Parts: sequence; C-alpha cells; structure tokens
Amino acid sequence: MDKQWLQTYREEIGAFSEKIQQFQQGGIEKKDYKGYSGGMGSYAQRDPAKHMLRLRMPGGRLTLERLDFLAKTLQTYQVPRVKLTTCETVQLHDLQADQVPAIMEQAIDCGIICRGGGGDNPRNVMCSPLSGVQPGECFDVVPYAEAVTAYLLSICRDIHMPRKLKIAFCNGVDDSVHSAFRDMGFRAQPDGTFALRIAGGLGAAGHRMGVLVDDAVPPKDVLYYVRAMVDTFCQHGNYQNRAKARTRFLQETLGPDGLKDAFLQNLSALKAQGGLELANLEASADRKQADGELSHPRAIAQKQAGLYAVKYHPTGGCLPVEKPAQLYALLKDIPQAECRVGAGETLYVINLTAAEAERVLAATEDGARTEFEYSVACIGAAVCQQGVRDSQSVLQTAVQAVREANIPDGALPRIRISGCPSSCAAHEAGAIGFQGGIKSVDGKAQPAFKLYLGGSDALDDARFGEAGAMILEKDLPNFLVELGRAAAETGWDQWFPTHGDQLKAIVAKYT
Repeated sequence: MDKQWLQTYREEIGAFSEKIQQFQQGGIEKKDYKGYSGGMGSYAQRDPAKHMLRLRMPGGRLTLERLDFLAKTLQTYQVPRVKLTTCETVQLHDLQADQVPAIMEQAIDCGIICRGGGGDNPRNVMCSPLSGVQPGECFDVVPYAEAVTAYLLSICRDIHMPRKLKIAFCNGVDDSVHSAFRDMGFRAQPDGTFALRIAGGLGAAGHRMGVLVDDAVPPKDVLYYVRAMVDTFCQHGNYQNRAKARTRFLQETLGPDGLKDAFLQNLSALKAQGGLELANLEASADRKQADGELSHPRAIAQKQAGLYAVKYHPTGGCLPVEKPAQLYALLKDIPQAECRVGAGETLYVINLTAAEAERVLAATEDGARTEFEYSVACIGAAVCQQGVRDSQSVLQTAVQAVREANIPDGALPRIRISGCPSSCAAHEAGAIGFQGGIKSVDGKAQPAFKLYLGGSDALDDARFGEAGAMILEKDLPNFLVELGRAAAETGWDQWFPTHGDQLKAIVAKYT
C-alpha cells in the first residue's frame, strides 16, 4: 500500500484505540461497537473484557516474516488462544483492550493489514493453499489473490456494501476454498483463463451455489470483474434487512439471469472506462533443486522435483501458542520455506527437501492422525458473541471418543461443526455437518446440533448436505463412534451411499 493509505490507516488505528477504551468503560453499546470494530478486524468476545483480532493474509500466506511476527506477538502479549480460520486468516483471542491496536500497528511492518477483516467489507481473499506447488494445477493463483487484496484495500474506504464480500481463487485442483459457492469464485482453467461464479454462499437464511457469469475470464481483467461485483452488490443489495443482505439473495431478487445481466452490464461499463488491467502476474518459477524421496501421510510431493509440503492440522484449528516460535526456529534458515493457512484450518509448510520435511514432520506430530481428525470447527460459543454451542469442546470430546473406540482411519470422514446457523465451519458442505441449536426434551431446552449429511466441497462435485435430525450435544460423540463402527469394514466413502437403512436406524436411535 502507498504511504498515504498507510498513514490514514495508522490514524484509523489511533481512532480505534479510543473507541475500544470507550467500549471497555461502558460508553459504547455492544451492537454499536461491533459495527465499528468489525471494519478494523476485531470483535469483542462473549466476555466483553476480552477481544479477538483477525490477521488478514491474502491467500493464507504466512511468510517467514509474518511467522516471526506472530511468534513474537504471542510471546510479548502472552496471547493464550490462536485460531486458524476457514477464511485462511489467523485469529488472536482473549486479548486485552490496549493490546489490540498495538498489535494492529506492529503488524503493518510485515504486510499484515487488519482493515476490513470483519464487518461489511471485502474480506480476506482466499486461494488454494498449495497453489504454485501443487501437481496438476492449471496455474498459480496466489498472485491474483494478492493483487485483488491490494485493490480492495485501496477502495475499501470509498464503498459501502450491504454486507461482507468473500472472494476465492481455485487453482483447478483443490477447491477447499469453495469457489463454487462464494460471493465470487474464480476457478483456474487449463487454457489460462478463469471460470467465474458469483453470489453463492452459506448461512442461516439459505445457501446457494454460485451463478456462472463467465467461463473465460482473462486473468489481466480480474480487477474489472471484482469491481463489477462490488458495484452490482451496492446497486442491488438489501440495505434494510441484514438477514437478506448477502450476495446470494440477489439470486432471489434479480433471478439468476437478471443477476448475470446486471453484473455484465457493470463489467462492460468498467471496461469502457479502462484503467484496471493487471500486468503479467506469473509467479516466479525459481525453486530450489533437491534430491531425496519421502513417503509419509502428511508429506505432499510438490510439482517441483524433490520438494515437499507438510500439512499440520491442530484439532479444531486451535494452534498451540508455542508452535509459531517452534516452526520459525526450524524454518528460518530453510531457503524458500513458507507456511500457508488453508481453508480447512490446516497449516501447510511448503518448499522443503525430503530431509527438511522430516524435521517439520517431527515438530508437528501433535496434529491430526486420521481423516476424521482433520475435522473443522468454528471458535464456538465459549468465545464468540454469536455462538449458540461450544463447537470446539464438542469436537475435542468427539476426537477423544473416536480415538478411545479405536475407530480405524477412513471409517469416518472429516466433519464440520458450526456453533450457530452462521455457517463459519461450512457445515452444509461437509460429508457430516452439525449446526448448533437447541432441542426440547420433556419441555426443557437442551443443547443440540442439527445433523447434515452428504455435503461435498470436492472439485466438480460441490453439493450441500441434507438437513435432518437434531441430536443432543451429549450424545454426539457416541453417535459418531457408532457410525464409525458401522463403516469400519468398508470405509465411509463406500458405506454411506450403500447403507441408507442402517444409517437411518442409527440416526433414529439418537433422535
């Protein structure tokens, strides 16, 4: 960002510092404060004396410089809780009021801008976490995620959208970023163009797949398409009813064809004005050379010969506070090493030789061991103001129960647990998903989760799960163990589509 933009941002941090102190002293109502703080990437937690700060990182790039900053910040401020998010950011939790603006200011030096991290703003721009190194990808989409971020930050003070806008770039292999149902989803194609879907999304008032508006977007024109979406959203979005304000509701008010027409009209007008073309953004192909081979469940061979990525998934995406410092000490002398935060709350370390990968694997043995343990959960009601159920606690209990029952790897898929209808864990897209709620038992409200079955975020097979029964929170671990035992012999992927009656019987037992 240019100097003037950063100077204004620093002034905004100064103003925010005064606001957060006013809130702490009771001078600002919770709702009003949330409307202000969200635009700075921070929210008060359920305990209003504690605060969250969201560190935006385009494409999930936790570079060594940013990793060093994170490690030092956690130590300096004794941050007790760190969360990898489904939007490829890092959240710091349980902060004191005076710590939030101080960390915002210090983050600038390593290229972390918190502005627009929440509220009615363009959010962190996502991309496939192994983009640039993944075998079979169409092309590296990281440069486009970064270019779009820079553009959106440059205009964020000049636009007023009805709600937030989420943009994702898929490299044509891994669509864990859900380009099929984002507000804007760019999918790289073998011919060097993008297919673009718009106005998709998840949430309490309904979910929608995106509308295909162009199947051959020239990469140099990406910013025109982004601005066209912003303009279309501002022109036709619902400013009166926040529950109906996300872009997916444009499919209802305009109809899919009307939405596409409105978008393309804005696009045409913008192209006539000109000025938003991107220069050649091809990523550097300069990768270190290596020999050696490695076979490990968490090691991924890169498309660069002899290089590997290592994946590390702390349960529920809750990163141990000592881990960033450990990883930085290990990676700081490894050429081209970099961490990426994936949308599945998994951390990837890329550009490692076999020997280097072995050391990273040893340092991350505390992470997920099975497919089920890669499950996703939002931060939950113990922390989040909006939360209904403590999704983190439920997941921790379920993982422990499945381990103790010796359920074999593959018998259960990774699950997605959202603590409320806000879909922060994308429960609708999980093979098994849970949405926090309540269930009346003998006239008394009991903690429970709505079950979703059959969702998928696989490339070319994205679909939403079917909502079903409410299962009491206390029964959820036993329910999963019983499912795992039923599918143990064949594995979930074969068992689920062929054992419908047995599945219904198990569900009925817990409802």
